[in-house]
Amino acid sequence: MLLRVNKSRVKGSVKIPGSKSHTIRSLFIASLADGRSLIKDPLVSNDALSAADVCRALGAKIELSSQGFVVEGFNGKPCVPSDVVDVGNSGTTINFGVMTAALVNGTSVFTGDYQIRSRPIGPLIEAINRLGAQAYSTRNNGIPPVVVKGRIEGGVTELDSVTSQYLSSILINAPLFDKDTEVLLTRLYEVPYVEITMWWLDKQGIEYKNNDFKSFHIKGGQSYKPLDTRIPGDFSSATFFAVQAAISGEELILNNLDMSDPQGDKLVLSILEDMGASINVGKDSVVIKGKGLKGREIDMNSIPDALPAMAVAGCFAEGETRLVNVTQARLKETDRIMVMCRELGKMGADIRELEDGLVIRRSKLKGCRVNGCSDHRVVMALAVAGLNIENKTIIDTAEAVNVTFPEFVSIMSECGGDIAFFEE
Repeated sequence: MLLRVNKSRVKGSVKIPGSKSHTIRSLFIASLADGRSLIKDPLVSNDALSAADVCRALGAKIELSSQGFVVEGFNGKPCVPSDVVDVGNSGTTINFGVMTAALVNGTSVFTGDYQIRSRPIGPLIEAINRLGAQAYSTRNNGIPPVVVKGRIEGGVTELDSVTSQYLSSILINAPLFDKDTEVLLTRLYEVPYVEITMWWLDKQGIEYKNNDFKSFHIKGGQSYKPLDTRIPGDFSSATFFAVQAAISGEELILNNLDMSDPQGDKLVLSILEDMGASINVGKDSVVIKGKGLKGREIDMNSIPDALPAMAVAGCFAEGETRLVNVTQARLKETDRIMVMCRELGKMGADIRELEDGLVIRRSKLKGCRVNGCSDHRVVMALAVAGLNIENKTIIDTAEAVNVTFPEFVSIMSECGGDIAFFEE
């Protein structure tokens, strides 16, 4: 699927969809619980549906109703899947799922699409083995497909959490291990995503100790209670509309955002304000208006998903913008550092790669054909660029937006964007 984008005036009011991070965590916790849960206003996207499918494969009963997901949990006792478990394109789902499968007294096999089959999972495999279960990658390269054989017991493990998903996977599942678990972190990136996980553990009354994110101690033999919860809006999805307003000079009202939520990507709003945008925060909404941006050095370690959008913002900011300390952006659906450098370069960006980020100078971009690389955040970022430059922009593999934000194109169009899918 291709996406056609022309320069447009985008303004108005947007309802930001539910958070992917919260939705997937809620699905796993509800599945691990004993009883019926209701997850209201979830994100219904390819990633969320993949998470639901994996939880079903492990024994949960899940239906999608008009209110949201209705989940009948398996009380910490998942079953052996009847077939190979396919996580689609969802990295969070495979990282959470293999640890849940380690609770099973049996063998499970996990795979995914071609992007999943190129994303590292080795540190989590090592942790599973240290904690009493067995796991290995079928190609012996630390990359899916992965085989897991339980039952896991608990104990002590080191963990190189180059993605926060490794630690979150252990934190969610370790309360159900037979023994206490100690996680000694040799590295931890993306701390706000761990804080989202801790937010859920705290709501459940789970006993654990956080030693300043250097180590965690999780008590074994615990259980989860059913949920009746509403999913907060997604600051990662809001980033694209925030950047659109900031670089265009128009005003957008972003609804369904709670600034007290632990999501890390809310930091994007502060960064854009520091760069020169006007930001006004209400009870459950944010009003953002562009007034001209100035380049900054931005530490992106806690907000790697914002790199594609902020790379676009850098093209419209005076002077130089440096996005740094975000090596893990190379380990997402694509190497986002390389991809954004290459694709914005096609549009005329003055941009270069660092090992851990990007350096961007104000650039006069022009629309052209670019490659979305089947990466939802790359597609949406390039679309935002296209809405603000002369000449038509064509983005391929644009169906990738369905991974996290199926309504992106329709909402942007409703706000005045000249943007539409088409087939070649």
